[in-house]
Amino acid sequence: MTDRLQLNMNEYLPLRDVVFNTLREAILKGELKPGERLMELQLAAKLGVSRTPIREAIRMLEQEGLAVTVPRKGAEVAKMTEKDMEDVLVIRATLDELAVELACDAITEEQLAQLQRARKDFENSIQSKDIKKIAQADVDFHDAIYQATGNTRLMTMLSNLREQMYRYRVEYLKDDSKYPELVREHQAIMEGIRSRDKSLAAGVMKRHVLNQAAAVKSRIREQE
Repeated sequence: MTDRLQLNMNEYLPLRDVVFNTLREAILKGELKPGERLMELQLAAKLGVSRTPIREAIRMLEQEGLAVTVPRKGAEVAKMTEKDMEDVLVIRATLDELAVELACDAITEEQLAQLQRARKDFENSIQSKDIKKIAQADVDFHDAIYQATGNTRLMTMLSNLREQMYRYRVEYLKDDSKYPELVREHQAIMEGIRSRDKSLAAGVMKRHVLNQAAAVKSRIREQE
C-alpha cells in the first residue's frame, strides 16, 4: 500500500465520505493499483480512523466500480477491463443521445445560457491541468444537458451511471492531447441543441462517447 495515502479532511463531510474521497482519489491517481488489497485494519491504522468508515467507503467504491469484493480474499481495487468499460459506455451513449434529443425540444433560454457557461467553464478548466477540476467541469456540461430534458427519471438514471463512468472519464482526461477535440465536440453539441437539430446533436454526442470509448480502450490495453 502506498506510503503517500493521507486523509483529505473536510469538516463539512461525514467521515465515511472523507475516507471515500481519499481512497477514490488514490485509485484514480494510481497510488492504489488495480488488484491491490483494501484491508480494513491496515487502512484504518494508516488513516487514523475506525474500521466502520473504511467499510462504508469500500461499499461506496464498489458502487462506482472502483473496488470489488473477491470471495475468500476481501475487497481490492477493481481492474479496468474493456468489457466493463464497454458495458457502461454503450448505455451512456444511448441515454446521452436521448438526452440531447429531449433537450432540443425542451431547453429554455435560461438553460441554454447555463449550458453555454458550462461549456466555457470546461474550456477554462483545461488551463488548470487539474484532472479532478476538468472532470467535474465535464460532468457539469453534461448535467446541464440532462437538466434541460425536464425528464426526472432520465436524470436519475444518468446520475446513477455517472458514478460508474467517473473512472473512465478521468482516464480519458489524463491525455491532454484530446482536449481540443473535446472542446470542439462540446461546441458542436451545444450548437445542435441551440438550433434544435436533433439529428446533429445526437450524432455529435454519439461520436463524443465513442471517441472516449476508443481512447480508454487503448489505455486499458497499454496497462495490461
